[in-house]
Amino acid sequence: MVDFSDVQKVASSGMQAQSQRLRVIAENIANADTPGFRRKMLAFGVERGTGGVAVDAMAFDNAELPKVYDPSHPMADAEGYYEGSSVRLMVEVADAREAQRSYEANLRIFDQTRRMSASVLDLIKR
Repeated sequence: MVDFSDVQKVASSGMQAQSQRLRVIAENIANADTPGFRRKMLAFGVERGTGGVAVDAMAFDNAELPKVYDPSHPMADAEGYYEGSSVRLMVEVADAREAQRSYEANLRIFDQTRRMSASVLDLIKR
């Protein structure tokens, strides 16, 4: 049988993982116009022992950076191009929305488990 506290630990780890994901997404969006910036991504895994969510690693997008033509830019080469950012705002917004919904789902599980444990304690008191 699964203990209520175990369920709350798993839901809590899910909320922490999605919170970290939202921080990385916010950092990506903040650097969308930074030349040479590579998008950061988090990889999730399972925590040993608890079965919760753990951040396995942070990786950088290794796709080729887009070439931006602006001869007046200080980082432009002799031909007037510089490397832009690999951040695509539509992808980041979609990822942020997904992370927010995952966070909310874990929060609902946490809250429902708390209510169930409170109901069990009320039944025991009677």
